[in-house]
Amino acid sequence: MPASRNIDRGSPWERAAAVVLRPTAPPLRWGVLTAMVLIAAEFGIVHLLKQVFPENAFGAVFLFGVLVVSAGWDFRLAVATSVASAGAYTWFHAVESSEGRTFVPAVVVFLVLALLTNLLVGQSRSRALDSDQRRREADLSAALARTVLRAADRPAALAAASTRLSEMLELPGITLAEPAAPVGPGRRGIPLFDDDRPEAALVFPADLPDADRRRVERMVPNLEALLAAAHDRQELYARTDALGRQQAALRRVATLVAARADPGAVFLAVTAELADELGVEHVTLLRFHPDGTGEVLAARDDTAVGAAANGLTVGERLPLGGTNVSTLVAETGAPALLDYAGATGPIADRLRARGIRSGIGVPITVEDRPWGSIVVGVTERAAPEGLSLRLADFADLVATAVYNSEARAALTRSRARVIAAADQARRTIERDLHDGAQQRVVVLGLDLRAAQATIPDDQPALRDRLDALVDAVTHLHTDLQELSRGIHPAILSRGGLGPALKTLARRSRVPVSLRVEVPGRLPEPVEVTAYYVVAEALTNTTKYAQASEVSISAHLDGDDLLLAVADDGIGDARAEKGSGLVGLRDRVEAVEGEFTLVSPAGRGTTVRARIPIATQIR
Repeated sequence: MPASRNIDRGSPWERAAAVVLRPTAPPLRWGVLTAMVLIAAEFGIVHLLKQVFPENAFGAVFLFGVLVVSAGWDFRLAVATSVASAGAYTWFHAVESSEGRTFVPAVVVFLVLALLTNLLVGQSRSRALDSDQRRREADLSAALARTVLRAADRPAALAAASTRLSEMLELPGITLAEPAAPVGPGRRGIPLFDDDRPEAALVFPADLPDADRRRVERMVPNLEALLAAAHDRQELYARTDALGRQQAALRRVATLVAARADPGAVFLAVTAELADELGVEHVTLLRFHPDGTGEVLAARDDTAVGAAANGLTVGERLPLGGTNVSTLVAETGAPALLDYAGATGPIADRLRARGIRSGIGVPITVEDRPWGSIVVGVTERAAPEGLSLRLADFADLVATAVYNSEARAALTRSRARVIAAADQARRTIERDLHDGAQQRVVVLGLDLRAAQATIPDDQPALRDRLDALVDAVTHLHTDLQELSRGIHPAILSRGGLGPALKTLARRSRVPVSLRVEVPGRLPEPVEVTAYYVVAEALTNTTKYAQASEVSISAHLDGDDLLLAVADDGIGDARAEKGSGLVGLRDRVEAVEGEFTLVSPAGRGTTVRARIPIATQIR
């Protein structure tokens, strides 16, 4: 937009100022015509005034044309107008001199005043033009700042600034080009610097008039400052954008860690996020083993050289040794940066074959020991700035995931050992009861029956007494059998899960609908866990649910056993009520299973368990 559009032209004086204070004077012919018209008008006005006031000379009237031409045109036309005005003034004095008066002093004074008026008005016009030009340049700098700083990228900024510069200066052909761009014939270029770094070139036509060229050259300092600010803004934006992308990548990985995702998924996410966020060609996540090897847990490689022959595969073990990033991290437990031109060892050979020229690695520290490392490799360019710190953030997340996974695995193994020991103890007690106490009670009952048979008929009281003892022994045997089944059901050991669940259904006081689709035997921990889930659920249903029916289902889903026990009772069962559900959850999770309880008030209770089979096969 031209700068003149920014002037408020509401009043006549402002419109007149806009016409007079132009960067370049109007055409000379218009100045000559204006001078002639003004002098003629002045002549006529003075002639009329002389008719009324013959004693006055009215020389000041002839200075009006001098003022107008001096304000609008150059000094030469102003001097010519002064001389012409002096001639008109002289003519009137010549008429008066016929009466005997001299006119030379008055004409000389008038001519000196006219010339002084030319100088003063010209100087005032020059100052006004300079002030107006600086205001225009300030407006132009502000407009350029908005244009450049709002541009999406550097080429767009230069193109937009070129258009705005030409419009504001009202000079076509003014452009901002890249420093190394050719200037072209008939054009000149002024390099623009930010300190000692060339930022752009201000290109304009070589035949530009001197006044316009000076206007263009006056923009150089402002343009240099503006381009420096734009460069700093782009760098700040790039750093902010990189930090934002890094934080987003860290947040995605941290979300996986917080959700207790499988460590393998975390490893793959880390390598993918690093490769995408850093724009590097190679990322490997290694685990160090005591045998001196590094196992590839995840790898992302975007290099093209040797991709088919030298690719790293997950699960591959690479021997440590020599001088390479992985070996240095394993030996020192500290970050390592290395130029692979001097690297040695099997790992270095593999990476060099893939075109990797430099690498950096950080340790994954678990319980104060270097558990593994994250290694980043680049080809020809230098590693990104601050890469070690950025890798360390991801390494901390990997270490957290590994520690949590190992802690959970250790807890699961410990809980499984406790439960297995308890089950073994229950089996031992059940066997001791069956083979020991129960057998002795049976023998005692038989001995009492034999003793009862020897009692004479004339002692009915003694016979009745022994008969009561035999009944008590029989009830004791039944109680021992029930106790034995509760400790560890023999039917489970002998027949497996299907017959054991049928026995539970048959003994339930609430009618049971049973569906079992489990062919053959399952690992003992799976069968024991499933049995006690169903047994405890039936016990809770009998005691608390007020249900009329229970449905039990057990079937295989791939490598998992799925259990479901659902009743139509009052619902609102909660583990914190102490109904044995907490123990069931612990038992299921001890075999790496999943336990869920759904019990809305008034809508029954459903207990579900998913128990993995493959993990229990040793």
